[in-house]
Amino acid sequence: MSRPSSLPHRCWAEIDLAALERNLHRIRATLPPHMRYVAVVKADAYGHGLPQIAARLMHSGADLFAVANLAEAASLREVGPDWPILVLGALLPEEMRFAPEYDVTVTVSSVAEVEQLDRAAAAARRHLDVHLKIDTGMGRLGVWHEEVGPVYLAIRHAAYLRLAGVFTHFSSSDDDAAFTAEQRRRFLVALETGCPGLARDSLLVHADNSAGLDTIEQAGPFNAVRVGLLQFGIRPVANSLLSGVPAEPVFSFRARVGLVKSLPAGTGISYGRTHVLRRDSRVAVLTAGYGDGIPRAASNRGQVLIRGRRCPILGRVTMDQTIVDVTDLTEVAAGDEAVLVGRQGEAELPLSEFSRHADTIPWETLCSVTKRVPRLYRTQLGV
Repeated sequence: MSRPSSLPHRCWAEIDLAALERNLHRIRATLPPHMRYVAVVKADAYGHGLPQIAARLMHSGADLFAVANLAEAASLREVGPDWPILVLGALLPEEMRFAPEYDVTVTVSSVAEVEQLDRAAAAARRHLDVHLKIDTGMGRLGVWHEEVGPVYLAIRHAAYLRLAGVFTHFSSSDDDAAFTAEQRRRFLVALETGCPGLARDSLLVHADNSAGLDTIEQAGPFNAVRVGLLQFGIRPVANSLLSGVPAEPVFSFRARVGLVKSLPAGTGISYGRTHVLRRDSRVAVLTAGYGDGIPRAASNRGQVLIRGRRCPILGRVTMDQTIVDVTDLTEVAAGDEAVLVGRQGEAELPLSEFSRHADTIPWETLCSVTKRVPRLYRTQLGV
């Protein structure tokens, strides 16, 4: 049985598509004119919802999209049949035959991948674009920067593959400028020494993501950036280049008060009695828990906004419910809105604070809000 459209939401996430579009325009205005905008929309667009986010980014002027795997690329193809898509992750051997069918650009890191993809493209009688990834110190995907030559030459000699881009990934761009500079140097050396005859003018050459934009080189071979978190209004690091970009939060997370009750001092709250009331109190039971994306790590640490006031979480967060202290509120009732992330009146609980209370990072927080939580999309462009 489907959910009746009139049934109220017990918790929900609001996605401001207008803010997303404004963020993209502001980021582009900060970048050099020749830079192409690669919109990273992996992991269901960081939990915001891939179809809706991709459609708005297409409308807003993104040049191409990056996803983690072929399944995400297939979903994106339903939104933009002819849009350029780069698959950032490695394909499984049995997935390679589908790459030509979905007309995606594939990341390669080894000679074996190049050979398998060339056979798959030949069987489909379709040419396939690839990006060569170079490992400059991340220790993950990519050919090691001192061993680029054989993979590059294998691509050049492949009958059905075309080299469309070269890239690397910075491991510490948000907290280690010196190592980021070393990674950038390794990448440039690898291009010079490991890729003879490389026609850079016809390639996408990219290294910078949201966190790396602080050290972006406006000169040189780089002509694209991969933007993920920043387009959603999340700053991976406070940096100088983007200090003038007023990126707005796109995501907010809200729930309802299900019950308000009074309890005497000395009462234990929730499983394990990890919090014991020190005074006669009123508590509100919220209609969301870790089954929705409120992490257990926020137990006895996190806060929510109710009627514009901060209310501390009491005891352990449970699967479907979270208990908060509303003793100091003059008015609170069942049905009131509780804000976990976002604004309520003049008060705000940013995603960074919610993540800190959960001992995690905004990336993980966004991906942890579960499918049980409806996404409600605001579409007005505004100013």
